[in-house]
Order: sequence, then C-alpha cells, then structure tokens
Amino acid sequence: MANPILRERLSAGQFVAAPGLQDMIAAAIANKVGFDIVYGSGYWLTSSALGLPDAGIATYTQMLDRMATLVRTSDAAVIADADTGYGGLLNVHHTVRGYEEAGITAIQLEDQDFPKKCGHTPFKRLIPTGDMADKIRVAVDARRDDDFLVIARTDARAGEGLDGALARARAYADAGADILFVEALESEDEMRRACDTLDRPMMANMSNGGLTPMRSVAELRDIGYAMAIFPALTSLVAAAAMEAALRGLKDRGEGDPAGLFDFKEFCGLIGFQEVWDFERRWAR
Repeated sequence: MANPILRERLSAGQFVAAPGLQDMIAAAIANKVGFDIVYGSGYWLTSSALGLPDAGIATYTQMLDRMATLVRTSDAAVIADADTGYGGLLNVHHTVRGYEEAGITAIQLEDQDFPKKCGHTPFKRLIPTGDMADKIRVAVDARRDDDFLVIARTDARAGEGLDGALARARAYADAGADILFVEALESEDEMRRACDTLDRPMMANMSNGGLTPMRSVAELRDIGYAMAIFPALTSLVAAAAMEAALRGLKDRGEGDPAGLFDFKEFCGLIGFQEVWDFERRWAR
C-alpha cells in the first residue's frame, strides 16, 4: 500500500521538500535526519548503481529493483522517477503496478520519447501531447490505491517554449495527473507563471547546477509550488567530499581526515545491531 502522507500533506497545504537519494547510504542518513518523504532519482540511482548516464539505458527491471530496495531501506515515503514508463501504454500499466507493489508512494512519468535524457541536458525529444495524456490515463487507471499519486512531467520548455510546456501540463492535468512537474524552467518569472496558470499541485525541481534557479523552501512556497525535489543534493555533496578525501590520500598519504561520519554510529544505522543481537541468540 502507498503511504498516504504525501496526499495528506498536499491536501493540508503543507509544503513538501524531498531530498533525492542516490543509494542506501544516503537513505540511512536521511532516516537519521528524519525526512518522512524522499525522492528516488532516476539520474542518481542509475549513476550510483550502474555507473551510467540518465539516458534511457537503465531498464524497468533494474530501476524497479533499485526503487524497491530504497523503499525497504528508507523510513520515509518514496516518490519514484519512472522515466517514460519504459515504453508504450502496456509498459506504463506494468510499471505502475510494479512500483505500487514495491511500496512506492508516487510515480513520476515524463513526456520524452525513448530513449529519454536528463531534463537538464540537451537532445531531448518529445512524444505527442495526446500520447502522453493517454499514458497518464493508463497510469491513473492502473493504480489500485488512491494514495498512490501520479506525477506528470513535461520536458517541453526547451523545444516548445513555456507556452507549449504549459499547454501540455494542462492536458496532463485533464488526463488525471495528481501533481504537475514542468521541468527545466529557466527563471523565477517562468516558475511563477507556471504556478499561476496550472490548477494542480506543482512540483519544483531544485537540481543543483541545473537550468532552474535554486530557491529556498520559503521562496518556492511564495512562488506557488506545493512541493520540491532536491535530486542532486546528496549525490553532489558526497562526490565533493569523496574527491577531497581521495586527494588527501593520493597527494599527502592522509587516510583519516577530519569530519568523517562515525563508523560505530553508521554500523547502527545500517542494521548491524540486529545482526549482533541475532548472533548472541543463535550463534554456536
């Protein structure tokens, strides 16, 4: 069953800020911090697990396995990137059922042609608006639980301009999408216009280094957004910290820098206490 927390938060007008998690270490730290809604990023889970770019290379089976592992590891409700639904209408139906059975709370589908690309990179191609609207209708019909939400993303800003992107988003709302995601807007003015124009809860993508200007939660709420994902945050901060530590080892031979996470605490976060308790009870 889907966690009802996202629907409840949106209905109550409570802003949702969901960090992107690229692996289960990030999930363990998010558990410690206390996030109750998180985002399973297609870009960063693919990069972390497979060492591949977000370019339609990862398969449905690979992503379902990764998302199911995230659900199992995380204490939070998981919003999951599902790219294009991994094919046509039958694939979308299958993807929704698979993600819902895995315990996902909301599924994000986009209107790119296959193979899709990261929304903040070039060479994106779109399917016709009507075809994407049909995908949304199929997704809404396929779900068994009303707490399982459908997020419709459009990548039309680059190729069709803001007006084209907003027209597509309206069509996806009419098809039954619960949340709208107009990707890669390029200014705060565009962000405000999108929120003022569309009549569904709006999701912002605060992707560090991307095309959309970064804004705080308070600023996003003022613009008109109901929620925001921060998909790159944990990945980029981890990459920076790893590079600094590895340079210290390579250049200076230093393998124990200041600021490391406590090893004993991490053993507890990742579940070793349960293993040790089991060993005390059953080991011979």
